[in-house]
Amino acid sequence: MDLIEQVRVENDSIGGIIECRVNGVPAGLGEPVFGKLQALLSHAVMSIGAVKGIQFGSGFASAFMRGSECNDQRTSNGFLSNHAGGILGGISSGQEIVLQAAIKPTSSISRAQQTINKNNETTTLVVEGRHDPCICPRAVVVVESMVAITLLDLYYTAFGRT
Repeated sequence: MDLIEQVRVENDSIGGIIECRVNGVPAGLGEPVFGKLQALLSHAVMSIGAVKGIQFGSGFASAFMRGSECNDQRTSNGFLSNHAGGILGGISSGQEIVLQAAIKPTSSISRAQQTINKNNETTTLVVEGRHDPCICPRAVVVVESMVAITLLDLYYTAFGRT
């Protein structure tokens, strides 16, 4: 039995991480301060229900790297790494954009949980009906769409609609 099916049988839910990769983004999209590309993408992706976090490239792992290993060095043949996830200083570098979105477990589960009623008294709640034990498979296209809409908006701003 796979993990998602096991969680369903147990009347529970799980979250996960969705990775989104975008190739072919030209260098130069975004701004260095208020219109940073990663800020705009974060705003769009974090607007999706159940998304609790986002990281680009090496993300939180970069906090444990030295600058000498985290810097995306460049040669005449291109970049040697992509720890920044294709965004440097708030602007697309022309590299593949790589981001990951953390998705929380759905709260609608068919397992008894404690809550309070309108009188602030402890009670038990069981949500009935059909619920996805993991929304990650369904959320992939939503993450991709929000990223695509954001990039298209920036592309139109930078290059026009013609």
